[in-house]
Amino acid sequence: MASNQKNNNNLNNFFEEEYGSLKRYIQSKIKQTSESDAEDIIQDVALRIFSRPLDALPINNIGVFVYSAVKNKITDVLRTKKKRVEDQEQLEQLWTEFTSIFYDETSNEYPEQIQEKLKVAISTLKPVYRDIIIAVDFENYTYKEIAQETGIPQGTLMSRRHRALSILFKNIELQHIKKHTYEI
Repeated sequence: MASNQKNNNNLNNFFEEEYGSLKRYIQSKIKQTSESDAEDIIQDVALRIFSRPLDALPINNIGVFVYSAVKNKITDVLRTKKKRVEDQEQLEQLWTEFTSIFYDETSNEYPEQIQEKLKVAISTLKPVYRDIIIAVDFENYTYKEIAQETGIPQGTLMSRRHRALSILFKNIELQHIKKHTYEI
């Protein structure tokens, strides 16, 4: 029992001291990862390590053990990556479909202007918000698929998308209000 407590203390100290290094390591291995994605990977690895059975063998070299676990998690994430939408025509179709979320389809007065507003608004989002919008609304990933790929809980992904849609809606509303204010 004392050995288990010592292992946990050593692991705690390691994660506290090496957190920044682990995050940079993950970001160097996975292109286009955000800071929060790297943190999610670290937290997932830490949870799995600390959830080990009490009768598990003691860890002799904590650094090697943790970095190996992180490397394995990165491999899992990279193996499950889906192909991104590259075809411009397909992407334009997805933009059109996405605009129908914000505007009712019967008022197709300015679809190109709306698409441009959405493109600008989405491009200004933080990467974690932009990524979830693109993955769910344009590339048709499910929350479950994204969670399996990234290790980020489905609830977190749903919250990010909800927040992203809220920000988009507010930004578009503000653009609309500013436009009409200047016209008066």
